[in-house]
Amino acid sequence: MAQAFRRHGDRIVGHLDEDERELVASLLVQVGRLIRGMGPAIPDPTGDPLADAMAGLSAEPPRRQADPALRRLFPDARRDEGQQAEEEAQEFRRLTEMGLRQRKVATIDAAVSLLEHATDPEVLTLTTAQAGQLTVALTDVRLVLGERLGLRTDEDAEALEELVEQYGEDHPHVQTAALYDFLTWIQETLAEALVR
Repeated sequence: MAQAFRRHGDRIVGHLDEDERELVASLLVQVGRLIRGMGPAIPDPTGDPLADAMAGLSAEPPRRQADPALRRLFPDARRDEGQQAEEEAQEFRRLTEMGLRQRKVATIDAAVSLLEHATDPEVLTLTTAQAGQLTVALTDVRLVLGERLGLRTDEDAEALEELVEQYGEDHPHVQTAALYDFLTWIQETLAEALVR
């Protein structure tokens, strides 16, 4: 059963059993697939930062995403209306989105790998760098789940709490909300351990 992450010297240690790690890894993989599926395809990294950055610029220009969860992960640079605002947002996407997608996917892949390759069946021991990667990767999963749950304001969170009370644990939104809360708790304990 999960227990909070704590700092032990230069390591961050938490109790996540195999099922819990598998669940978190599965959610990370799903968000990674969502990002990879956006289009245009993410170019394979060459190892040369400049070449990789240029490869992202030469790809077909990215477009505004229809999926609200992807728009939450990759928000427009400008939110105001008008042709000029849309052109500037498109140019910003062209210059930055591929690199951001590459970094997000790399961070998610690293987090999945550390969860899948943990050797202790109950305890997850991380370096501070690994704990940081997992914390960042969980942010993206929580953004997607939050969007799927319609969580944008405090009032939305209150409405979700009422739904939980009304329908009980078998309702799909209630199960998604439980996942969201679990990931939030993991991320908070990781962040607290990192700053201590």
